[in-house]
Amino acid sequence: MKVLTGNDLKSGDVIWWAGSGWSRHVEDARDVGEHGEAVLSAEEGARRVNAAYLIEAVATPAGPRPAHIKDRIRALGPTVRPDLTLKLADPAAGEWII
Repeated sequence: MKVLTGNDLKSGDVIWWAGSGWSRHVEDARDVGEHGEAVLSAEEGARRVNAAYLIEAVATPAGPRPAHIKDRIRALGPTVRPDLTLKLADPAAGEWII
């Protein structure tokens, strides 16, 4: 499974491609399959995302989970201040970070 991530140009937030737009919640991410590069090109050209890239993810019942630890950390936000972490729509999502 491949998903897209990047940063929102207006807020700087980590965002995930949700199929027809971007979401701050990794569980909204959709598998882009072989179309990832085309979506990246279109979205960067439309100036909706900065530094977007394709990542490997694992499908789970709660939604995709990034395969690499770097992107798992990006999915939740800062690791040194729990009060600043992103509050996911899936409260159990934090269980997969460690």
